[in-house]
Amino acid sequence: MKRDRKLILDDGSEYIGTGFGARTDTVCELVFNTSMAGYQEILSDPSYTDQGVVMSYPLIGNYGITQEDYESRVIAPSALIVRDINEAPSNFRSVLTVPELLEERGIPGLCGADTRMIVRSIRELGSRRALLTDISTPLDTGLSIIRDTPVPHDAVKRRSCAKKWYSRTSNPRFHVAVIDCGMKANIVRMLNQNKCNVTVVPYDAAWEEILSLSPDGVLISNGPGDPEDVPEVIETLKRLRGRVPLFGICLGHQMLALAFGAKTYKLKFGHRGGNHPVKDIRTGKIEITSQNHSYAVDEASLAGTGLSVTHINLLDNTVEGLSCEEERAFSVQYHPESAPGPQESVHLFLQFTEMMKRG
Repeated sequence: MKRDRKLILDDGSEYIGTGFGARTDTVCELVFNTSMAGYQEILSDPSYTDQGVVMSYPLIGNYGITQEDYESRVIAPSALIVRDINEAPSNFRSVLTVPELLEERGIPGLCGADTRMIVRSIRELGSRRALLTDISTPLDTGLSIIRDTPVPHDAVKRRSCAKKWYSRTSNPRFHVAVIDCGMKANIVRMLNQNKCNVTVVPYDAAWEEILSLSPDGVLISNGPGDPEDVPEVIETLKRLRGRVPLFGICLGHQMLALAFGAKTYKLKFGHRGGNHPVKDIRTGKIEITSQNHSYAVDEASLAGTGLSVTHINLLDNTVEGLSCEEERAFSVQYHPESAPGPQESVHLFLQFTEMMKRG
């Protein structure tokens, strides 16, 4: 395969490989994911907006792309970087290859680069901005393009729904309003499976509008970017506190913490993959979780907020879960809906329904 494309990092390092998908240039934040499967769900997870995803597992695309496994209507990452790409998948459900999907959606990919070295670089030096471009682009030109490309702060606005929509289930027991900050579809599926009718509202829906729906509970979804870039949701949560049960997932967890007066900070390289051990400090139980985030809640800032830590990450001791019993609110940094990843945390949706049952 012709080596015709390269990745330029903002520290001046370059990684050469072969392009696939769209032949466009893109500037993105470079991150890595350690999942061994679930690349279609990763590609369609809105939380990867504006990021170039480096897959640490060496072979991607071996079971193709199916109609059923999308987590949203968008292909979110700005770029996909892999060691080997499979263009002849073996799967009776497959309707596209990964290169075909990326070409169709205008997203560039790079294969054949040393992904082990790229992942090690991110781990040692942190997530950085990068340019995926033609191999002929001079290094100085590439670095100038990276410097001159502004960092976007409107990712949630671009990934949230434009107007409210509904998902019904048979014999519902509860009605949940979901604030869509870039939501994965499996969150709604899990709520439906737990006998919840769901109304999904845009990220900037007013708190009065949400309460007018008479929800039994409100779920704040996952999504991309810095939680402090979404003051609309934080203000809404301040208004909803104590009025209705609240459940935050990933970005929703961070924004719930901010609404209670805590602080967040950016991790060196984030958590992405389906193999992160998390401990429930109340029970001692350990679960293997699916994660995808760049930011975390500052534990030292929780004093006086009314929030208590319920879960910690055993890899770096960061906060993975919070709770305020008095105001009927809890949140987790990881993804209990999985898709992809382990399903050991789906009980949290049952916990949410039990909270709504108590009123």
